[in-house]
Amino acid sequence: MAEPKNMIVAQSGGPSPVINNTVRGIVETAREMSEIGTVYGGFHGIEGVLKEELIDLTAQCPEEIALLRTTPAAGSIGTCRYKLKDWQNEDFDRIIEVFKAHNIGYFVYVGGNDSMDTANKVANLARERGLDVCGIGGPKTIDNDVGDSEFKLIDHTPGYGSTARYWSNFIQMSNEENNGSCPADPVLVCQAMGRKIGYIPAAARLADPNREMPLQIYLAERKVTLEQIRHNINECLKEHGRAIVVVSEGLEIEGLEIPEEFVVRDSFGHAMLSSSKITIAQMLVNALNDKEKFKLAVKGAARCNVPGTHQRNDIIHASNVDLTESYYVGQKAALLAAHGEHGYMASILRADRDNYTVEYGKAPLSEVANSERHFPSDWISEDGTDVTDDFIKYARPLIGDNWVSVPIIDGRIRLAQLKPIHADQKLDSYVPQADRMEAPK
Repeated sequence: MAEPKNMIVAQSGGPSPVINNTVRGIVETAREMSEIGTVYGGFHGIEGVLKEELIDLTAQCPEEIALLRTTPAAGSIGTCRYKLKDWQNEDFDRIIEVFKAHNIGYFVYVGGNDSMDTANKVANLARERGLDVCGIGGPKTIDNDVGDSEFKLIDHTPGYGSTARYWSNFIQMSNEENNGSCPADPVLVCQAMGRKIGYIPAAARLADPNREMPLQIYLAERKVTLEQIRHNINECLKEHGRAIVVVSEGLEIEGLEIPEEFVVRDSFGHAMLSSSKITIAQMLVNALNDKEKFKLAVKGAARCNVPGTHQRNDIIHASNVDLTESYYVGQKAALLAAHGEHGYMASILRADRDNYTVEYGKAPLSEVANSERHFPSDWISEDGTDVTDDFIKYARPLIGDNWVSVPIIDGRIRLAQLKPIHADQKLDSYVPQADRMEAPK
């Protein structure tokens, strides 16, 4: 029998409430596979691989690995936003050296569409250089934008269900406050993450599936003018005396655009709109409260609420369904690797749409890499201020029903505490190429 090859698992992009549980699924499954030797974690994603900073996950206490289930975000092995671009030949050469030095036969990258591109490039290059490396993707993104808009490659991504549940709970609580304080601040504008993808703000409707709240939802996929929003809000105020408005962070409002110099971008070129100097939600509130140009239909003022990273690291609001699926998709990734099924992303497919059940499959990395699923246009209401019942039917099962059971010790959440057990560094130190030189023009 051939000597087992080792595995590197790494994470990329923004964290999620359940990303660590996918890593847990990978590690616990790999431990039982004779084909896989030691499982290493790339500390802070592909940057950790480049720097040869590899955490020995196989050597960790099984109890700590089990606690990854309810340890949110990506603090266990870290994540990064470092993108491998075609011109970075030195980085690719370095990765091959690291793979050789540590007998790596499996590379699993957990992340979004850009991460799937990295997994595909790295493993294919290794094979071209004569290494028998199996490249596998593990899906992760709260945006739910990985895959195709027909939901054939993957139905939804781990992380989305928990963030959708967060927004369902958040809007319910916001409605209670708005209902009580509306004489002073009748309009509440909330901004959701998701860049140009509307799945997260759409989840606000899960708080009110029967449409009893004075709730308006504006997705980035449907452009709108400032005058349209002002009109819609005033009509809502005339009918209900108050209004809750949810906007995508990437919503384009004609007459209300953030100047480019105010926008912060990550290394992928994506706008980090919640990190920018001013947000769409705050600009909209400023426009609604500009008494020289606009008058609310009732007394009082508009106010703004922009949840930050809380919506992607809150384990208390996590979905039990999401936690279960994130584990099994990690398990599927490890099984694909052990069976040598190079070039695939583990996926979740809806087996029964009427009585929610899923099965775990695989999607070609070449099709998933750099793909971007869009919010279906027919799931947006005709007037552009809501989502349809078809979206509710799609998303409702993903948020689950019961609260997650989180271990508490002395009043504090018991989070996983991995030990800093690192693989011996066998190569010279290395600074990632993009950190020391400019991209060619």
